[in-house]
Amino acid sequence: MLDIKLIRENKKVVENGCKKRNSNVNIDKILELDNEYRDKLFSLERIAAEKNKASRQISKIEDEGKKKKIILEMKNIDKEGDKLSTEVKEQKEKLEELLLLIPNIPLEDVPAGKSEKDNVVLREVGEKPKFDFEPKNYLEIAKKLDLIDIERSAKISGARFSFLKRGLVLLEFALVDLVFKTLIKEGFVPIIPPVMLKKDVARGMGYFEQVDEKEAYYFKDDDLYLAGTSEQPIGAMHSGEIFNGGDLPRRYVGFSTCFRREAGSYGKDTKGIMRVHQFDKVEMFSFCKPEESKNEHQFLLGIEEKLMKKLDLPYRVVHLCAGDMGLPSASTYDIETWIPSENYYRETHSTSNCADFQARRLSIRYKKKDGKLDFVHTLNGTAFAIPRILIAIIENYQRKDCFIEIPEVLKPYVGLDFIGKN
Repeated sequence: MLDIKLIRENKKVVENGCKKRNSNVNIDKILELDNEYRDKLFSLERIAAEKNKASRQISKIEDEGKKKKIILEMKNIDKEGDKLSTEVKEQKEKLEELLLLIPNIPLEDVPAGKSEKDNVVLREVGEKPKFDFEPKNYLEIAKKLDLIDIERSAKISGARFSFLKRGLVLLEFALVDLVFKTLIKEGFVPIIPPVMLKKDVARGMGYFEQVDEKEAYYFKDDDLYLAGTSEQPIGAMHSGEIFNGGDLPRRYVGFSTCFRREAGSYGKDTKGIMRVHQFDKVEMFSFCKPEESKNEHQFLLGIEEKLMKKLDLPYRVVHLCAGDMGLPSASTYDIETWIPSENYYRETHSTSNCADFQARRLSIRYKKKDGKLDFVHTLNGTAFAIPRILIAIIENYQRKDCFIEIPEVLKPYVGLDFIGKN
């Protein structure tokens, strides 16, 4: 959520930011509602002042007739105040509903553009594998080695679920172990978060306004949502709290299962594990001071690249254009990994600087040296989205006999040199 004061004082900046984000939010309507809200609030405060003045007068008046007259006037004022109080509450709710629709303002270096085609490739890293055979699709290899079972998972859960089996299971836990051991050395606090969220928490992170709420799995009887990404519970864990400035940045690395309906992706990657309803993920999250967030963003991107280099996977770094970013983000970088069977890069990582957008919604602040309070900045970054990184490993480390070489860094964790038929 943007600060209403920022919108009042920098209307053109906010409008240009919305235009850059391809958002049609009516800023004039928001400012009109804001003026009406403040007018009513001022009137309510005036009534409260009149009541206080009348109360003081009554205590000094001895004439019962005059007292009754003032008490009658106070009753009329009370009725007017009750009506105004209701109107102020309704006006505030309307205003907040509209404020929640405004996307974060892109940072100055964010590329202009409306869609994925306008994203900017910053660099390509690593050598693409050269095969003396036609590389196979990961699913073909996984089925041959009995590593992924989609047919049986469909019997019990339906489409876009899967059983991971055998060496692929060992590989998943090896990846998780690698991340945790790497990031703990960098000062990250390991965490396993809950995967069910209250509505106000999920909304506070800024995702319900971006996509239909039906994208999330919802339990009506409990009024709880399943987390669509690990950053949602991690980012909200300090809601309503105040950090000591000396305790920032506070960095977490969390492992959890995530759930998505993939409502807007019909026809895309319907087979396999590229786009599924349930998947495991290791996520980085950071709370920091506003002046540190740009450097912190580069730090998270650097961690992602460090992990990719450990796996020796070819990838490229992409700076997302304004129109392709998530609603809470002020700047986002993706890492796309080379997929040989497609002869193309596919997104495997993302890291976003959300500035104070989420902190303002969730009231997460810190105490500055002068004792004043300010909102923290929040940042997130994918360490590994397990299914996609498994795909990248299978495809880039495949052999002619369909066996899969284990990346050197993972061999001690997996206890195997390759995954074959067991």
